[in-house]
Amino acid sequence: MKYLILMQVDPAVLEQLTDEQQRQIQEGHAAFIAGTKERGEFVATQALADPSRSKVLRSSGGRPEVTDGPFVESKEFLGGFYLVDVEDEARAVELARQIPDASIPGLALELRPVMFADLGDG
Repeated sequence: MKYLILMQVDPAVLEQLTDEQQRQIQEGHAAFIAGTKERGEFVATQALADPSRSKVLRSSGGRPEVTDGPFVESKEFLGGFYLVDVEDEARAVELARQIPDASIPGLALELRPVMFADLGDG
């Protein structure tokens, strides 16, 4: 079963990290990717740009209107994700706990089962 592990980012938290904490995060993500690939659980990962570089499309009068955004009432934003293919939810939780963000107060991971996927692999 595939699970999406969404990484919620709070820029204020990231700005306060020490150089050592930043290094641990980078090394922790590299180790997570290597380990899940080695065990055949890795499907994909993407890191997303800051929301200030986003565009939002919404219907306006039956036509899509494009605006800068998103401008939501939240200090957190989606910073990226991992897509893993595992036996069950317990394993997905176990993997999510290995992501260094899970150990940093103010950051969060959301684990969500994938209901449908087309990865374009033909």
